[in-house]
Amino acid sequence: MRKKRAEKRIVKPDPKYNSELVAKFINCIMWEGKKTIARKIVYEAFDIIEKRTKKPALEVFQKAVQNVQPMIEVRSRRVGGATYQVPMEVRPERRLSLAYRWLKTYARDRKDKSMALKLAAELISAFNNEGGAVKKKEDTHRMAEANKAFAHFKW
Repeated sequence: MRKKRAEKRIVKPDPKYNSELVAKFINCIMWEGKKTIARKIVYEAFDIIEKRTKKPALEVFQKAVQNVQPMIEVRSRRVGGATYQVPMEVRPERRLSLAYRWLKTYARDRKDKSMALKLAAELISAFNNEGGAVKKKEDTHRMAEANKAFAHFKW
């Protein structure tokens, strides 16, 4: 092996909720290094969530992320000139990053006034097992299920 694996960076927990998950999500939302703005958006979204659901925002956020995390995905694998979509289990870190990415993407696509409102709406719908990010997870699972025949190419 020529190259070293990149070492995992330690993310400091966020100041308000003291949670590493929220800190990572803030980093995911962040654009062009503007962490203060990203933090403001996420905290504002959490306030909206608490108002709408009457539940702790952190609890709603964790459940939403859990509902969006994919268990299995397809990866391309070339075997003898043909490319197969091979279903594989997703590593825990990748599960989390995919969930964050999908939540962020589908929140941005929503029609709402501000990013905080969009994010709150997407998190609430993910909490209720609906919305774009959950649909994306189900599509990923469906793809894996359809290509189950090629599971023996997993090595």
